[in-house]
Amino acid sequence: MSNRIREEFLQKREPVRLNKYLSEAGVCSRREADRLIETGKVTVDGRPAQTGMKITPGQEVRIGRRLISRQDEMVVLAVNKPRGIVCTEDRRERDSIVRFLDYPIRVTYVGRLDKDSRGLLLMTNNGDIINRMMRAANCHEKEYRVTVDQEITDSFLRKMSEGVAILDTVTRPCKVEKLGKYTFSIILTQGLNRQIRRMCEALGYTVKDLVRVRVMNIRLGNLKEGQYRKVTDAELEELYEMIKDSGGHNDRHDGR
Repeated sequence: MSNRIREEFLQKREPVRLNKYLSEAGVCSRREADRLIETGKVTVDGRPAQTGMKITPGQEVRIGRRLISRQDEMVVLAVNKPRGIVCTEDRRERDSIVRFLDYPIRVTYVGRLDKDSRGLLLMTNNGDIINRMMRAANCHEKEYRVTVDQEITDSFLRKMSEGVAILDTVTRPCKVEKLGKYTFSIILTQGLNRQIRRMCEALGYTVKDLVRVRVMNIRLGNLKEGQYRKVTDAELEELYEMIKDSGGHNDRHDGR
């Protein structure tokens, strides 16, 4: 990573708008932050905050009694993970996503993609976002484009969409659509270990290629393999709205 980008991160000490401060601390969206400020729940240095005000380093920001800390600018990246890269933080792994990305600050992944899969992987330096997205994985969509070794039949599509018996359970009903003779799209709302591969194997098919093209509202789009981009403010705002009420059990075995 270039020295210029590293310097940009080191120089993020200028005043920042309060709603952006709260957003980058992983508290809520900017829109929700403005609502909290307007209701008088946010204080700066012990005084009620004002909409539009800016925060400088060293000021104390609280929501009620909760102290809010923004250590660094929050980063959320959309990465196009190539096949062969491993979702692990262990730098002893030569092909780890952390070593491959070599980002100037520490970021980690939100939901794995297995070594043989490729496509959209979200990475961030904000633990609260990770926790809420992983809880939300039980009810939010992830979309994949899958190529298999046999011609796709109506029977295969129906069985995949209705649920397949794997890992001592039956997968949740999902949306499946034929894209070509050997290719289909599938939208999941759960994250069992190697779920799509296991579903296909249970029906006598072998996955030849698997690409994740969307996580919730974030799309892979035209991002080139091995490249990354920052999630836009508009995408982040929408993402916050989707996870603000997330709860339930954690799905830690995301990986296809």
